[in-house]
Amino acid sequence: MTQAAPGAGLPRPTLLPEVVPTGLYRAVVAVAVILIAYYASKLLRQLLGRRIARRFRRPSVTRTVLRAVQGGVVLLAGLLALNVLGIPIGDLAISLSVFSAVLGFVLAPLIGSVINGVFVLTERPYEIGDMIHLSDRDVYGFVEDITLRYTKIFTLDNTFLVVPNGSMRDRDVVNFSAEDSRTRLSVDVLVTYESDIGEARSRIEAAARKADRVIEGGPDIRIGGARYPAKPTCYIENYGDHGVNLRLRYWASEPYKLLALRSKVQTNVWEELAEADVEFAYPHSHLVFDDTSGELQVGTRQRTGTVEGGRATKQGRTGRSDDAGTSAGEPES
Repeated sequence: MTQAAPGAGLPRPTLLPEVVPTGLYRAVVAVAVILIAYYASKLLRQLLGRRIARRFRRPSVTRTVLRAVQGGVVLLAGLLALNVLGIPIGDLAISLSVFSAVLGFVLAPLIGSVINGVFVLTERPYEIGDMIHLSDRDVYGFVEDITLRYTKIFTLDNTFLVVPNGSMRDRDVVNFSAEDSRTRLSVDVLVTYESDIGEARSRIEAAARKADRVIEGGPDIRIGGARYPAKPTCYIENYGDHGVNLRLRYWASEPYKLLALRSKVQTNVWEELAEADVEFAYPHSHLVFDDTSGELQVGTRQRTGTVEGGRATKQGRTGRSDDAGTSAGEPES
């Protein structure tokens, strides 16, 4: 094999036929290096997957580290391929620096997303598999993947939503699965003042306990420095214009079917109160008339028609005929 000058690329083998150009040979070798490195990086990712997962114990960080390892191997292979082609890496670095300076403003949003992705992975507002709610778009879904650039959400409508990490940090994200999957819900029930409030409260609590995935009781649930009863509880919220507002609070063991669970609880409340001395209140008004309400004057006016001598005439309140100058009681001459 012949020796080549530094930066001249891969030397041409002596056994290579003359009909094969040196440039084509180098291109084939460079492509082969990249392909081998790509499949080797995938194999390395599979071998290191479990070890990195045990080390970080977070799916998002594990995937990011494995992507970095795989990308690093491919990047080294790319630099080796450039050396095979005879492209000086130093000149390429200078060209890339100038090119990056020109495209700096264009790439700024991408760089910002990557930086925000690092903050998302560090701050841990959500994790892969968590159920979250984007309040500004009213979207519920599960976090499918977190990269340095974006977060992929699998919504409950069976669609994918890809949101840049910079946008995720600027909006309100409600996480239903962080650390504790139990979620507290509430239902307001308005009953009349004539209802038995005590019986209504007890029956509403019993209705909630009958629903599946509702925590029936047990030790108090602690959130920060506060403690809340685990069993369903019904309180008197306020005294309204049309009735007494009762508020039911209960805990769901899983946050995945909150709407269905709320509907089931309200159905049970309807059935329970139908058998009790409790009546649902609704807005209504009463109109009362008495001696001080005043009087309304009502009058009527009637028009009659007569036929005289084969001609029809109409009379009003004045008794005048439609024929000008002729009285209603005088015959026509």
